[in-house]
Amino acid sequence: MMKPEDYMQQAYRCILQNDFEQAIRWFEAAIHAHPEHAELYYRCSITHARSKHLLPALEYARKAVELSEGTEEYRLHLQTLEAKQLIIKAKLLLEQSARETSKPYVEASLLLKEAIRLDPLSVEAHVMLALAYSDLNEYRDALQVLQDAILLDPQNGQLQQMLQETKQRMRSMQ
Repeated sequence: MMKPEDYMQQAYRCILQNDFEQAIRWFEAAIHAHPEHAELYYRCSITHARSKHLLPALEYARKAVELSEGTEEYRLHLQTLEAKQLIIKAKLLLEQSARETSKPYVEASLLLKEAIRLDPLSVEAHVMLALAYSDLNEYRDALQVLQDAILLDPQNGQLQQMLQETKQRMRSMQ
């Protein structure tokens, strides 16, 4: 029987050849052979995440955290994935609100606040939360979240533009 390291070596060969699907198959074969090896779940989760397979990535990340009793690196990876999932849910709510008269901005803003708690470096979550706050006419909160986003990504000119537009909207409401 192959050792976990042998499987990982095969998987990384595939990754270097940009064959992520085959790499996932190697990681899953390794997990099948060594179901108590937390690192295999973690590596498989990362590969799924890079391939935009969020649900299996979450599943493997949760198992890695469970098996490793909360290894920090695995826990942070899981939180980042959970934040992505919340961002996706919030996006769907905001898109839905554009089509309907009811405005689920409040629910979306709660999801995005949780996404930021889980992944404080997510500029996308900050921007979406600022937009939700603006749509709720909560401009002070929108400005604060935009300023946080600018601290995370100071070179992003679009964030500066959003900040100016939000200030303008706030002044026009007073």
